[in-house]
Amino acid sequence: MLNLSLLKAICEAPGVSGYEGRIRELVLREIRGLADEVQVDNMGNVIAIRRGKTPKRVMVAAHMDEIGFIVNHIDEKGFLRFLPLGGFDPKTLTAQRVIVHGRKDVIGVLGCKPIHIMKPEERKNVIPIAEYFVDTGMTKQEVDKWIQVGDPISRERALIEIGDCVTSKSLDNRVSVFILIETLRKLKGQELPYDLYATFTVQEEVGLRGAIGSTGHIDPDFGFGLDVTIAYDVPGSSAHESVTCLGAGTAIKVLDGSVISDYRMVNYLKTIAAKEDIKTQLELLPAGGTDTAAIQRYGKKGAIAGAISIPLRNMHQSTEMAHQEDVAASIDLLTAGIRYLDTYDWDFSADHGQRRHPDQPGATSGGFDW
Repeated sequence: MLNLSLLKAICEAPGVSGYEGRIRELVLREIRGLADEVQVDNMGNVIAIRRGKTPKRVMVAAHMDEIGFIVNHIDEKGFLRFLPLGGFDPKTLTAQRVIVHGRKDVIGVLGCKPIHIMKPEERKNVIPIAEYFVDTGMTKQEVDKWIQVGDPISRERALIEIGDCVTSKSLDNRVSVFILIETLRKLKGQELPYDLYATFTVQEEVGLRGAIGSTGHIDPDFGFGLDVTIAYDVPGSSAHESVTCLGAGTAIKVLDGSVISDYRMVNYLKTIAAKEDIKTQLELLPAGGTDTAAIQRYGKKGAIAGAISIPLRNMHQSTEMAHQEDVAASIDLLTAGIRYLDTYDWDFSADHGQRRHPDQPGATSGGFDW
């Protein structure tokens, strides 16, 4: 059973890109006692370190930031204009509630031109973000007491259970923050093969910025990105477009728009999943990117990197949806993936990643030492 009260707290905590203070405080509270050392670097990344038997370094990155907005103008009537922090699907914004984080938190509603007075041609078009405003219901004088240009804005949407799933704002990527915390909890008291750097990164949604910085000073040998991916398995989708399906298991990333996972890591995770009877699917995402790309390329020597991805419907919209069994499988795969890293032969091989488990027909001499 998932700790849904913790997942709820993580998802509902504000923390848009560059303003991750509150979610960082929550993470620091939750990982207390789960690591040998905890660091917060100059960018605000939280790095929980568990020492292993051998001083090779394993980095796992889950970004703390969520997409949001920032106030860039307050007009004479007290309406707020804003710029986006991260990518949004504009058609999902109409009449949604937000929270402006000024001198105090202020609830607002995203407004735009009413459809009743739109011209016929305007009704056919998606309203651009630039035409939205935040209505706080307050006068200009009252707004000026609490809000100023530069204040961040987050979405206001609680986490609830829906069928076998959960739906909330910011499951991208708070579900991965939850998974990494729960993995640290499962690994508590267990001997690890290598030093583990569980990293809760900042500013992923605006360009992998926190992961680039943290990877530079961690310089990992192995890396796991931990993020959501598209589950386009809804009416109107074709099988070849789905990327992943909700409820079909955690996803092992093969590639996305920013990274090609190391074939050794893909093969390793597939075999670990089979050994531990963890339900998985493969992810091939034609666009987008995650912290995995930063982990792979920004250390001094590069890293053997891959990713565990959580299928998500309605990504970058007002509310997102994940399947509870996929979340649980992600915890199990990450935990096992960290524990067994030293059992695999990581040398390059001419078989292009097709090595099999030693018990399987046609197995090569490479692979696992079980």
